[in-house]
Amino acid sequence: MSKRQSTENFKLSDPIHFLALGFGSGLSPKAPGTFGTLAAIPVFLLMSGLSLEVYGAVVAIMSLFGIYICGKAATDAGVHDHGAIVWDEIVGYLITMLMLPVTWQTVVVGFILFRIFDIFKPWPISFIDKHCHGGFGIMLDDIIAGFMALGCMHLIF
Repeated sequence: MSKRQSTENFKLSDPIHFLALGFGSGLSPKAPGTFGTLAAIPVFLLMSGLSLEVYGAVVAIMSLFGIYICGKAATDAGVHDHGAIVWDEIVGYLITMLMLPVTWQTVVVGFILFRIFDIFKPWPISFIDKHCHGGFGIMLDDIIAGFMALGCMHLIF
């Protein structure tokens, strides 16, 4: 089944769907993952003033909560990892930006690197994407993509 299936089973009035759909950004008919990552930028900017410990704790909680909300939204849609589910992209981008200065350059390069890892799925991301299912699988491949992009970001910046 294609990830670009109907979104009729999603209800933005449902808080779980609202979050899983990246505040509605995942409903974009083209490139919902890219729009979900764009939705992560203001979240990152709001969180950028937090201490490393608090930032890390918030991202960890968002990751754990994401397992539930992504799994529930996928079940409600009847499609594993429906393209409109972009909470995982938000968390992946927040990981990408961990311990980096807030400049337009880091925001843009982090966005590009995360999207490259998320779209092309080099190993081990591709392995996780194919072999892990449910909310855990939806979240894990983007978490790994975020850490791979984070490594590149720290080499660059």
